[in-house]
Amino acid sequence: MLLKVGELAKKSGLTVRTLHHYDAIGLLTPSARADNGYRLYNRDDIARLHRIQALRGFGLSLADIGAYLSQPDAPLADLIARQIAMLDSQIEKAARLRGRLEDLRGMLMDGKEPELADWLNTLELMTMFDRYFSQEELDRLPMYRKSQTQPPDWTALVADVRALMDAGVPPEDERARALADRWMTLLARDTGDDPRLLAKLNRMHDNEPSMQASIGISTQLRDYVLRAFSATMIATYERHLSPDEFRFLRDNYGKRAMEWPQLMADVRDAIDEGATPDSPRAQELARRWVSLFRSFAGDDPRTHAKIRHALQTEPELSRGSWANETLLGFVRDAVRRLESTHLK
Repeated sequence: MLLKVGELAKKSGLTVRTLHHYDAIGLLTPSARADNGYRLYNRDDIARLHRIQALRGFGLSLADIGAYLSQPDAPLADLIARQIAMLDSQIEKAARLRGRLEDLRGMLMDGKEPELADWLNTLELMTMFDRYFSQEELDRLPMYRKSQTQPPDWTALVADVRALMDAGVPPEDERARALADRWMTLLARDTGDDPRLLAKLNRMHDNEPSMQASIGISTQLRDYVLRAFSATMIATYERHLSPDEFRFLRDNYGKRAMEWPQLMADVRDAIDEGATPDSPRAQELARRWVSLFRSFAGDDPRTHAKIRHALQTEPELSRGSWANETLLGFVRDAVRRLESTHLK
């Protein structure tokens, strides 16, 4: 079937002006001519038009589209598959948005009257989660809520921590340390003890100031909790170290604390994807692990042995670590192989 420019414009939903522009810049030139000289679009031209519109949907400029189409082996089936995937993602997001609006509608039907700002804040917060987590991850993240408010246990805890911080109570204080312990317990529960979810939560928190405002957890508040939690860990290590060893650990323990969740997340991914302790990927993870460990343990193997003994005999040192025995066993094997390689 051959189509005139007006017919193709009508069937494709484009304007004649757009098709003429595509022709003028050499992006889509009709391949056939009628007896009266009119240019006609054939099947191949229409297939090319589909490619052009698909690529425009992916955000490419007309110049980039022209460069892409000039390459050999650009199968239309692959572009259609990408279009389907993009539409599936859009449908999924629209369904989740619909669910949130249904929740808000339900509140109104029950006689509750959330302020417009509450609605917008809820949608904004949930959209933030969508940008950082897949739907499968959200399904495994108890912290993810389709409501306007934090769970009561978090709301009360955040208020208690802020009260101490605003009053100038040092994080080493026993009250702050007790709240930090509760904080880490709740956080482990609400991330399913999965360091990958924790690492994404940290990244989202760092990158989204509006989230900090919505949930009331500023960067300063989070750092206060981390210092208080670290104070408990440091006090436990003191029982196992010499004064010099303890002084070094105390001065360096929290400096790189925020690197641990992402490292453990990467280890969990490597395990799940079948990496072996002697693989290049595992060896790189082992190097990162050793670097973080030595940042607070120093370089003396005797000190390392004391710290490892403390980790094995002091259960509270494992709290809030997001490291299970499978993860630790994999790391131990990878580190042993790394160290044996260096001895050769």
